[in-house]
Amino acid sequence: MKADFFNVLSVADFVRVLRDFVPLNAEFVPFDATDGRVLAQDVISPEDLPMAPRSCMDGYAIRAQDIFGASEMNPAYLERVGTVRIEAPADFVLRGGECASIVTGGVLPEGADAVIMVEHTEDLGTGTVEMRKSLAPCDNVMLRGEDAEAGRVALYAGTLMRPQEVGLLAALGEDEVAVYKRPSIAILSTGDELVPVTRKPAVGQVRDVNSSMLACSIRRAGGIPVQYGLIKDDVDSLEAAVRKALAENDAVFLSGGSSVGTRDLTVEVMERIEGMQVVNHGVAISPGKPLILARAGNKAVWGLPGQVASAQVVMFVLGMPFVRHLAGMRNAFDQRYWPARRAVLTRNLASKPGREDYVRVSVDASGDVLRATPVLGKSGLLRTLILSQGVIRIPSDSEGVYEGAECDVLLF
Repeated sequence: MKADFFNVLSVADFVRVLRDFVPLNAEFVPFDATDGRVLAQDVISPEDLPMAPRSCMDGYAIRAQDIFGASEMNPAYLERVGTVRIEAPADFVLRGGECASIVTGGVLPEGADAVIMVEHTEDLGTGTVEMRKSLAPCDNVMLRGEDAEAGRVALYAGTLMRPQEVGLLAALGEDEVAVYKRPSIAILSTGDELVPVTRKPAVGQVRDVNSSMLACSIRRAGGIPVQYGLIKDDVDSLEAAVRKALAENDAVFLSGGSSVGTRDLTVEVMERIEGMQVVNHGVAISPGKPLILARAGNKAVWGLPGQVASAQVVMFVLGMPFVRHLAGMRNAFDQRYWPARRAVLTRNLASKPGREDYVRVSVDASGDVLRATPVLGKSGLLRTLILSQGVIRIPSDSEGVYEGAECDVLLF
C-alpha cells in the first residue's frame, strides 16, 4: 500500500492502535527476580498468612473484656501467667484476669484476643501488671489469614511487582512465578551526520545522543534495549538493518527517520518489508508530530523524530507506556496512574488547538505551593530536558493555560 503522508492521528487514536498490540508471552522466574516485572498469572495462596494470630508489638496478650474502661486514672490489674516465646506457640491457655508477656510476632495464646503495648502498662513486680488503656478485641493483632487466605488469590495477574510484592511471595514460599517476558527493543539511529560517542565530530557532525537516551528510557520501562548502531541513510542499508532488528526483537525504535528529509526513506523501507503496514505519518502532538508507526504482526516499528527533546517527549508520553504494555502492565497508557504532582503554573501558555502540547516544566517546592515553570526552547537542545522535572499536558481542544491555573506535572 502506498504511503499517505496526510494520515496524522490524534494522540487518542494513536494510543488505541498501540493498545491492540498483545503483551508478550509468560516465563517462569525465581521469585526474587520479579522486581519490576508484571505477573502473568494469579498467585493463589497455599496457606493462611499469618497461620495464627500474631502480636503487632511488644506488650502483653490479654482478653479485651478484662481491661474494658481502663485508663490512667482507672487502671485494670491482671496477673501475668507466662511468657510467649517468639519461636513457638504458648503451652498455656489465658483465662479471665490473666495476661502473658509477648513480643512482636509472637503467636497469641489461646484465650487472648488483643495485645496491649508495654508503654501502657507497668509490672508491679509481684506478678501483677497494671493496665492503663482500654482495648477492643483484635487491637494490635495480625489476624490469621489477614495478609493472605489459603486458596484465595494473593496477587492478581497484571500486578507490577515491587519489593513488597516480592516479600509476599517469599512469605508464601512461592519460589517461582509466571511473569510476562521483558520486551527486547531494537534501537537504530539513522543520519549521515551522526558519529559514535567516542569520536570527535567535525563541523556539521554530531554525536549519536538518541541511542543512549532511548536505551535508558526502554530500560526504565521494563524493556531490554538492543543497540544496532548507526545506519547509513540509504534504502538498502536501512532495510537490511530493520529486517535484522525485527527478526531478533519484539519492536524496533528507529531514531531520526521521521523528519521531512528522511521520512520518504523510512516509509519506503517499511513498505518494502512483506506483511508490514504503515499505520500513520504523524501524530497531533507537540513536540514530536513527525512520528511514524508501522506494524508487522504483533511487532511495531517506530520512526521517531531525530531532535533529542522531541524524541524524548514522544518516548515519555507514548514509547515508554508502549514498552510497559508489551511487558504486561495494565493501564500503561492511562496518565492517571503515572507519577504526578499538582502544581500552579507560573505564566500563561498558549497552545494551538488540534494537537496535544506537552510542555517541559521545572518544579519549585520552596514556597507554600508547588510551582511549575515552563522550560521553553528548541527541540534540538538537551538543556530543556535537563532543566525539567516533567511535562504538563495541554489538551487538543484548548488554546492554552493561564498563569495561576493548577495542572498535573507528569514526572520524568
